[in-house]
Amino acid sequence: MLLGLKLSRRLLSRRHCLLQCRSIQTENTARSAVLDSVLSAFRSICGEDGVSLSEAVREQHGKDESMHRCCPPDVVLFPRCVEEVSSLAKICSSHRLPIIPFGTGTGLEGGVSAVKGGVCFSLRNMDQVLDLHQDDCDVTVEPGVTRKALNAYLRGTGLWFPVDPGADASLCGMAATSASGTNAIRYGTMRENVLNLEVVLADGSIVHTGGKGRRSRKTVAGYNLTNLFVGSEGTLGIITKATLRLFGIPESTVSAVCSFPSVQAAVDSTVQILQAGVPIARIEFLDDVMLDACNRFSSLSYAVTPSLFLEFHGSEQSLEEQVNIAENITQSNGGADFQWAKDAEKRERLWKARHDAWYACLALRPGCKAYSTDVCVPLSRLPQIIVETKEDLIENRLLGPIAGHVGDGNFHCLMVVDPSDTEELHRVHLFVEKLARRALAMDGTCTGEHGVGLGKRALMSEEIGPVGVQVMQRLKDALDPMNLMNPGKVLLQREL
Repeated sequence: MLLGLKLSRRLLSRRHCLLQCRSIQTENTARSAVLDSVLSAFRSICGEDGVSLSEAVREQHGKDESMHRCCPPDVVLFPRCVEEVSSLAKICSSHRLPIIPFGTGTGLEGGVSAVKGGVCFSLRNMDQVLDLHQDDCDVTVEPGVTRKALNAYLRGTGLWFPVDPGADASLCGMAATSASGTNAIRYGTMRENVLNLEVVLADGSIVHTGGKGRRSRKTVAGYNLTNLFVGSEGTLGIITKATLRLFGIPESTVSAVCSFPSVQAAVDSTVQILQAGVPIARIEFLDDVMLDACNRFSSLSYAVTPSLFLEFHGSEQSLEEQVNIAENITQSNGGADFQWAKDAEKRERLWKARHDAWYACLALRPGCKAYSTDVCVPLSRLPQIIVETKEDLIENRLLGPIAGHVGDGNFHCLMVVDPSDTEELHRVHLFVEKLARRALAMDGTCTGEHGVGLGKRALMSEEIGPVGVQVMQRLKDALDPMNLMNPGKVLLQREL
């Protein structure tokens, strides 16, 4: 009888899988029929070259730099202006086709995967710097403009845009993910540096979050719509224009590397430097495993111990004071092997280890992939969580060098994984989940800057709370009632 029960369960399970497969096939067939009917409409708006069904193009636009499975869209569109984006969105809305915005594909949480198929809006052709106001230190850009392209455009103006997530990401994509980076301790993240956004909503309507053409540094006029869209990861609308704060290029820059006997000593130095009011521009932490990887990859000779990479911006006079205070503090905490650099070439070599960290990690296991995760905790909890994380890595037999924006309490663990080893991948997923929950238990966040995307949706309720998630869902439902905008990301949402 027990055998019969087991057999019945297996048959029911197989029947369920068969019905599920048929359901997916039916859904795909229906969506394919809809797409066939709208392709001509798409081409009439953005031209023959603006519509691609190529498998290679679709694959390219269905993945980012993460290890999440590639889910290509059904078609990729290349609009050239906001009016085209709006018209295309209206067609998608009327046919209930999912919309996935795409910038440069440098994300790390599967944010561009077309998990429900649909239409990818690749915004690379909208690549103009529209308005530069040097006296006001602000600029307006289209979504195809990248961070490096903007700073190249600004060369000679005495201005720069300092938010640096590492990759040469598109600026509107950086706004969509609320990107951060090594300069955040001094200049803030994207959330602090976006003044206004132009956004195309799911129904094709266009909203200017701060009012059309507005560029004021602050406002208390109504709800903060700008910050509603910053960090929304394409789930509320398509950002087609961003007005950003700019900063004056510092008169002088000095960089340094300093090694420490322990993680605690490095973090203590960081806290004391910040408490002393030193306006440090960058303060980055690398653990011993990461330093060893960087030494090997870049032919460097740093001490293989927990280390800080520091950078100071300001006038010649102010830099001397900043450097003296920082050096005294680090030495009082056992800091040693100081290496200072002032001219650009030496500074670049000094920072090479930090900039090449991703590739240095991959070189530790040729042929493998890097799985990067990040958390953020209050500064005082950083030593504890890093030590416990390193213990977990050893226990789970994982190679995971650590680097972090220590001034923000934010760090990354870059695990080097064999993607064909399912058992190792399982250990990685368990480790990542445990790390995120440990950060939450320490009053931190499951993601300091990578975003939620696909990878951390299940943790949202634990971090924000069920009521907070319900409020987010209501906002999503109000702006996107058919769940067309990048569905399946950030929130564990209802089906289409």
